[in-house]
Amino acid sequence: MFGLEKEKKKPTKFQFDLEVEIAKNPTKAKEITSLCEQKVDQIKAKLKSGTHPDSFEPLGILIHGYNAIKRVVKKIEKKEATK
Repeated sequence: MFGLEKEKKKPTKFQFDLEVEIAKNPTKAKEITSLCEQKVDQIKAKLKSGTHPDSFEPLGILIHGYNAIKRVVKKIEKKEATK
């Protein structure tokens, strides 16, 4: 009451596990990006070789997922670089 109450602490900013991991080890971002690129290349090779037509949609979803991971990693790298 009247200035005698305890000070409120600022809430800590939430960080995902991937952000913390990349902040500790910046080379991890390059590893993740290269791994995603390898996986995308493997999936594209399967698609070009003529896999079963029913597997086109799931493989396309995987490609989109790997590309999303690469975009997230790039944003985290850019964020870490501006700190």
